[in-house]
Amino acid sequence: ISTLHSLSMPQMPATVYTVVSAVIFIIIFIVGLLGNTLVIYVVVRYTKMKTVTNLYILNLALADELYILCIPFQCTQNVLSYWPYGEFLCKMYMTADIMSQFTSTFCLTVMSIDRYLAVVHPMKSAKWRKPHVAKILNALMWAVSFLIALPVTIFSNIQERFNSCNITWPEPYHLWSNAFILFTAIFGFFGPVVVICLCYLLLVIRVRSAGARAGLTKLRKSERKVTRMVVVIVLVFVLCWLPFFTINLVNLVYTIPENDFAATMYFIQVILTYVNSCANPILYGFLSNNFKQSFQKALCVARANELYAPDQQGLTSNLNRSKIGQVPASPARTKINNGPVQNIQVRNQ
Repeated sequence: ISTLHSLSMPQMPATVYTVVSAVIFIIIFIVGLLGNTLVIYVVVRYTKMKTVTNLYILNLALADELYILCIPFQCTQNVLSYWPYGEFLCKMYMTADIMSQFTSTFCLTVMSIDRYLAVVHPMKSAKWRKPHVAKILNALMWAVSFLIALPVTIFSNIQERFNSCNITWPEPYHLWSNAFILFTAIFGFFGPVVVICLCYLLLVIRVRSAGARAGLTKLRKSERKVTRMVVVIVLVFVLCWLPFFTINLVNLVYTIPENDFAATMYFIQVILTYVNSCANPILYGFLSNNFKQSFQKALCVARANELYAPDQQGLTSNLNRSKIGQVPASPARTKINNGPVQNIQVRNQ
């Protein structure tokens, strides 16, 4: 949530800005919505995907999906230069925005701690690294995010000056606003990033130590791909969100002028935060063989259902007509007719 929401957009021709911003938002929305929906589907659908790490990834995908669903509202406000949806949806939009942001950060922090425990303390942490524990932690992340978002829900409304959806803090306004920006920056980004970096620093020190090297060799072979995937996801998250929080903190000590450059920087940093949410599913597919195979399986099943459903319906209709006409079927003919139906059933499974 940024105080820069009130900045005017770059002073380019209205039609050019409208088209460019709308196209960018639409592309991110489609890619992010389809990608995160696919992640959610494969983790829920396939038993082999229900690992501890993947349950955290499922929670991250839910947070990304919620953030992506905010795009139509953000896009509409940017294109129209005002908020047309009323105060209730303004509150829901702002609440979803802050909840998804904090839940994503919490997920990445917990995933990093989980990677440290899995690699450095595999035996001691085995009783804690269970799916049911991961589900409880996922629920706690959303609960804490909801509590953090309550002030946003209460004070969000349509500002009269810009006719835009934003937070209107009570007096003293600057004290509330600055305190909230510091809080979100510390607990929603920089603090968790420090914890994440500490986890991987300790992990690297442990893995490189001579005494532990032999004992961890076998473990590293089974865990290093998962660890690498989590590290890349964290790095992309930091790169996409760092400009957002940096600009907010700079704005606390130095009032950013409302000019084309500042407005352009604001637009870019907003886009980057959405890009992060649509990039994660792509990273899963490239960095995890299990996710890649599950994506392919899910897409192939959907394609097979689409291709063979009409044929199956036609065969069923033909069989029904044969039954009504009481046409005797030879064993050879029965075998030919049953063959495609059996193949279709296997494909659907």
